[in-house]
Amino acid sequence: MRLRSGAFAASCVAVEVIGVAIFLRGFFPTPVRSSARPEHRAETPAPEPVAGSSSNWTKLPPPLFSKVVIVLIDALRDDFVFGSKGVKYMPYTTYLIEKGASHSFVAEAKPPTVTMPRIKERETLSPSLLVLCSDHGMSETGSHGASSTEEVSTPLILISSAFERRPGDIRHPKHVQQTDLAATLAIGLGLPIPKDNVGSLLFPVIEGKSMREQLRFLHLNTLQLSKLLQENIPSYEKDPGFEQFKMAERLHGNWVKLHLEENHSDILLGLGTKVLRQYLGALKTLSLSLSTQVAQYDIYSMVIGTVVVLEVLTLLLISIPHVLCRKAELDIALLSPVFSLLFYLIFLVLTAIHVVVCTSSESSCYFCSFPWLAAGGVMVLVSALLCAILSALARMVIDGTLLRKNAAHPNLEWSEVELLLLLGTVGHVLSLGASSFVEEEHQTWYFLVNTLCLALSQETCRSYFLRDDYGPQHHFHVEQGFEGIFACTLQDSTGYSVPKPDRAGKGIPLAEAQGGYKWWAVLASPWLVLVCCRLLRSLNQTGVQGAHRPDLSHWLTSSDHKVQLSGLAALSLLVIFMLIQRGCSPMSKVALALGLLGVFCYRAAIGNVLFPWQPDNKGISKGIIEARFVYVFILGILFMGTKDLLKSQIISADFKIKTVGFWEIYSGLVLLAALLLRPHNLPVLAFSLLIQTIMTKFIWKPLKHDAAEITVMHYWFGQAFFYFQGNSNNIATIDISAGFVGLDTYMEVPATFLTVFGTYVGPVLWASHLVHFLSSEANSGSALSRACFCYALICSVPVATYIILVTSLRYHLFIWSVFSPKLLYEGMHLLITAALCVVFTATDQTSYTRA
Repeated sequence: MRLRSGAFAASCVAVEVIGVAIFLRGFFPTPVRSSARPEHRAETPAPEPVAGSSSNWTKLPPPLFSKVVIVLIDALRDDFVFGSKGVKYMPYTTYLIEKGASHSFVAEAKPPTVTMPRIKERETLSPSLLVLCSDHGMSETGSHGASSTEEVSTPLILISSAFERRPGDIRHPKHVQQTDLAATLAIGLGLPIPKDNVGSLLFPVIEGKSMREQLRFLHLNTLQLSKLLQENIPSYEKDPGFEQFKMAERLHGNWVKLHLEENHSDILLGLGTKVLRQYLGALKTLSLSLSTQVAQYDIYSMVIGTVVVLEVLTLLLISIPHVLCRKAELDIALLSPVFSLLFYLIFLVLTAIHVVVCTSSESSCYFCSFPWLAAGGVMVLVSALLCAILSALARMVIDGTLLRKNAAHPNLEWSEVELLLLLGTVGHVLSLGASSFVEEEHQTWYFLVNTLCLALSQETCRSYFLRDDYGPQHHFHVEQGFEGIFACTLQDSTGYSVPKPDRAGKGIPLAEAQGGYKWWAVLASPWLVLVCCRLLRSLNQTGVQGAHRPDLSHWLTSSDHKVQLSGLAALSLLVIFMLIQRGCSPMSKVALALGLLGVFCYRAAIGNVLFPWQPDNKGISKGIIEARFVYVFILGILFMGTKDLLKSQIISADFKIKTVGFWEIYSGLVLLAALLLRPHNLPVLAFSLLIQTIMTKFIWKPLKHDAAEITVMHYWFGQAFFYFQGNSNNIATIDISAGFVGLDTYMEVPATFLTVFGTYVGPVLWASHLVHFLSSEANSGSALSRACFCYALICSVPVATYIILVTSLRYHLFIWSVFSPKLLYEGMHLLITAALCVVFTATDQTSYTRA
């Protein structure tokens, strides 16, 4: 089966989306939650168990403390308090631990962390409680994030006059879980234990109470955990903790019966001690079972998703020489008898594994819950991908692309730009394994685009000053007869003219105009782009380390600078119009102008900006009418662009009409971006269009970069502009207000689309510009198809690598706060890439049909 490389890449990314979706469902554990909704009123506390009669204790026990003060110290390790370091650096705390009325524990931090319940702030005669704790520890070098003993061991000290300590009573801190604090505080304050609590009561807190009160406290905690176990684990009756709870509850009932009969014999004391031990054992076992369920990953679903993603990436990688050497077409031989037999064999093995896993696993598995037809379809997909990989490898061996070697070794020379694009992309992927690089990923992209500007500056200087001695594309010296991937890249990787890769090289035409306007413009363009990027970095501080720092956006969005924000927004909209209107039809120019005016009117209506004649204290509205006014022009521009594309394909093969159609669609997306972005981010959109104009006119066309290089550059700038607008790998930075622009009520589909588009404006606009740029060349040929393949490849590599990284780091302390949000961003980015590849493919199909 022969496919264009664009269609092949789009199909691969679509399959990869399926794999990532299965992985995400297996990676994020099913939460342990109670079925009772939070808006329901608190249930009546369970009565005290009693054998043969009803108990007269049906209310919550009185609170042990009147109020709680929590002192949370970041990265405080346990030995900083309990060891010799505590005596030196925290002497008073050490004194309270050794001689004061306190209880000390070593609390182990495990993901996911549990948020402490709200505490209601009661004034009684009960004593107060001071809690000294920490979120996590630190290693010997001062870092944290891993799961070493030093990093997960934290002090937990409870100080209160309610605790009685005998002179000379020295207790070593016991090891507990951080989740135990929630149940302890609830009991201590006389509040119901949170229904989703998975921790157990710290018994030393209540050991000074009477036996009946101790058993009552333990019964409430154990009953809450047993209910949570029943609602989340199907085989809860076989759980050892549940069996212990039932035994303890029966013994507790017998003890209460004896107690109510005022039997104070030694039998009552011995039975009470036995019930106490039984409850404590049940608490420990139940808490462990629920904690394991919370942190349990669906490994089987994760493996299935990872296999699919890695198969797609492998297929893309081994298809590179075929895509670049054979006119952007790929022949997938899946129908040969040998591989047909192998396909059925693999399918049967995978099916057998699926049956064994799903019938023997005690825990719930998402993939096992699939209907057999759907699960079989996934197995067919995995088998087909594996056969396709083996088929491609066999064809490479037969063709000699892996085994044939030329006697004269080829002398390859890479240009600085090519080396930067390759090493930068690989370096970014490798950096995803460190939590700090994930938190500050924007710094990576800022560094890469800045370095790219310097490399382009060097290339322009070499091209113009050295002229014919060094051509701009002499990055390869290929000996006669070499038939590898690099030779094929030079021959077919671009759809428009590229200088021949001979030793003499070939100067670019503008070199003849040395000293002219274009000569200076080309030399200055990389530095102008560098200046624009530096200005954009000052607009929005993002990440973790610099999010709190003052930036221009905070200054502009303050109420005292609304006039300056209004002027900047108006100027940005004017620049956007001037840069966009040049490629539009007259009708689209009018719609674009009115649409941008509507954007300013919308922001003025909701109170973000002001007209010169508008008073500052004017009442604000939702701007529904103004926003929908802009939506009308957006749809109109998109309709005119689509009409021109269809006209160029069906009615007349007019290259100019097709180019205008692409630009109008791009203009409609720019107008939508201007509507959704906040006013202080409109300069980001204006600078994006300015950089695209500079790069197109003075770098990509004069220097004649090939389609692969241009694709990677567009990808880099798209990623950089994702962070320029203030985004990060933290879910909290998503601007959800974009999903409500022009909507008076919440509508799930439009709100989701608008939020996603508003978040990924940078990557979408730069990918859309790539489509227009490559299709605007009259002799574009297969450039779009190869660009689609390259775009799919550079988006698939980080996803596949990151899936492997988060699987290996799934027990990392920051897996939920750092790595998991980034995983969601990567999944959404891949979904957007799939949609963009469909656009690439449809566009390429248009050119292919016309050709």
